[in-house]
Amino acid sequence: MTVDAAALCLKSGNAVLLKGGSEAINSNLILNEILAPALRKANLPEKSIQVIPSTDREAVGILLGLDDYVDMIIPRGGEDLIRFVAENSRIPVLRHNKGVCHIYVDEFADVEMARKICFNAKVQRPGVCNAMETMLVHKNVAPLFLPEMIREFRNAGVEIRACEESAKVENMDEALDHIERYGSNHTEAIVTDNYERSQQFLERVDASVVLVNASTRFNDGFELGLGAEIGINTAKLHAYGPMSLRELTITKFIVFGSGQVRT
Repeated sequence: MTVDAAALCLKSGNAVLLKGGSEAINSNLILNEILAPALRKANLPEKSIQVIPSTDREAVGILLGLDDYVDMIIPRGGEDLIRFVAENSRIPVLRHNKGVCHIYVDEFADVEMARKICFNAKVQRPGVCNAMETMLVHKNVAPLFLPEMIREFRNAGVEIRACEESAKVENMDEALDHIERYGSNHTEAIVTDNYERSQQFLERVDASVVLVNASTRFNDGFELGLGAEIGINTAKLHAYGPMSLRELTITKFIVFGSGQVRT
């Protein structure tokens, strides 16, 4: 992540101050020693990439007050860190927030497709932010879908946390209410063969990526054709979703005149 962030900022024309956690401080300092001569060799400013040589939370507090020098803060880490940054920063914050991602299995879902999608979303890489956290199942398809799905999850070591009522939902409105209440604006998906249901889901769900009949794992810069990303922004300004090179730039208007005045 250190090198990815440095490269993305450099390629988008930005200088960057990087601060990692205590578990990576030695690696980050060595990476900084490698990057500095590489910048010189490329005739780029050596200080355009810098690693803050401290793991102290106080250093974060100082950084968050440097609004005359720093244009944007992008916190990557645990929920406590992101909350601290958002509450204390005098600089605009782009939040790579927690990924509480849902998949709603509709009553019109292809059951085999739904099992494949839900399994991939949960098991392929369970520790990432776009992994499925909650599976919502329409009551009409639950008897056909859930027994085999639960068996597959348990065989893969997934712990199931549900009761008879929370394992299924009455209708899509109930699923949408659940997502609105507990979602984190990250990634939400529906599995259905009903076009009208899919369109309602796309229109009503507020998330940086909303999918129909696909795994939540596709909310990723590479998968969406953006290349490497610095994070997935769950705040809405100025970018929403995966942040690649374009999202790390701003618009600057340049005007060439020949004496024009405004009337």
